[in-house]
Amino acid sequence: MNKTSAFISVAEIQKVLEVSESKAYRILRSLNSELKKEGFLVLPGKVSRQYFNERFYGVPENKGGDKDGSL
Repeated sequence: MNKTSAFISVAEIQKVLEVSESKAYRILRSLNSELKKEGFLVLPGKVSRQYFNERFYGVPENKGGDKDGSL
């Protein structure tokens, strides 16, 4: 069973996006800032994997139902 963390770290952002460590930190701070403005609590040094995927890949949040959007 592959257990993936609910959060993505700077090291993983750096690897996935092929960017420098400083760029990965800027991305992480930017995403956490967006979440704070929306009223969410954030963890320094990590960001929600789901939010990261939504912002970078346009993967919509699955709010239940089937893959085609039906209930």
